Amino acid sequence: MKQNTALATATLHPIQPDQVNPSLLTFCKAFADQLRLDILRVLSRDSFGVLELVQIFESKQSGISHHLKILANAGLVSKRREGNSIFYRRSHTVNAGELSGLQKELYKTVELQQLSPSVEQRLTLIQQSRVEQSQFFFRDNADRFSQHQEQVAAYEMYGVNAGELITSSFQGKDATTGTVVEIGPGEGEFLESLSATFDQVVAVDNSSEMLAKAQGFARSHTLDNIEFILGDTKHPALNELSIDCLVMNMVLHHVPSPAEVIFDIYKVLNTGGQFFVTELCTHDQSWVQGSCGDLWLGFEPEDLGSWATNVGFIEGESVYLAQRNGFRVQIRQFLKL
Repeated sequence: MKQNTALATATLHPIQPDQVNPSLLTFCKAFADQLRLDILRVLSRDSFGVLELVQIFESKQSGISHHLKILANAGLVSKRREGNSIFYRRSHTVNAGELSGLQKELYKTVELQQLSPSVEQRLTLIQQSRVEQSQFFFRDNADRFSQHQEQVAAYEMYGVNAGELITSSFQGKDATTGTVVEIGPGEGEFLESLSATFDQVVAVDNSSEMLAKAQGFARSHTLDNIEFILGDTKHPALNELSIDCLVMNMVLHHVPSPAEVIFDIYKVLNTGGQFFVTELCTHDQSWVQGSCGDLWLGFEPEDLGSWATNVGFIEGESVYLAQRNGFRVQIRQFLKL
């Protein structure tokens, strides 16, 4: 009995100051504040600038900057320059070693945390502002969009590769009885390939001007199996469809909340469905924001992969294309199993 008591007492010895893990202290400090937890919750959905976070949380800029610094020191957030602005996002890569399990569990707990209705409302206003910014651009530049887009990545450069990846992925399957949705069909070029592969094609765009151009392309090429919807990934009509394939070509960098769009796509896809996205890799050509209406300067492949796998997708094939103008294009396949 004396031996057991001594053993029990030994396990209660306090940790000496020189034995404390500095990384663990920094890590725990980062999670030990309600506002920082709310910031991590918001940044799990999207990237935001400091001023946007100030508006969302109705907090002073100095306070938000202070909290972001603490989170960054713990490796929980990272920042990225988009033109003249700096955006913060929650880090996808967890800490290596002994803290990785703790970080994963804390992230799961943060995901379960409900934001207050007022924060959700202000978050929605920020996202609506981004949507309007994109819609205004396409309303005023629909006739010149193709010309602007060719300066970055012409359809001829990626269209064939994207089409071949989709066709090869559905070979041996009864794809002619399936339904494919293209979000943001642009001027409609890719609809011809989809129309030949699938029985039903649905084209969705939140710009009436761009949707009209896609409809004109379909008429001129006698594509009679296409339905057109004015809206976005949250349109209720998508929930009524049995969608086997969903495609986004050079669209994601125009949307206000890429991660949320990918989640929307996962929800409407059939089990066994496939999501194909063609996108720019990260670049530093900020002129595209004014000339092409881009909200984001491309995406790291790891970001697209993390957003997709976080909602349940499995990564499939990937194709990367380099251009002489310096822009790199990624064509990605994600599976809903």
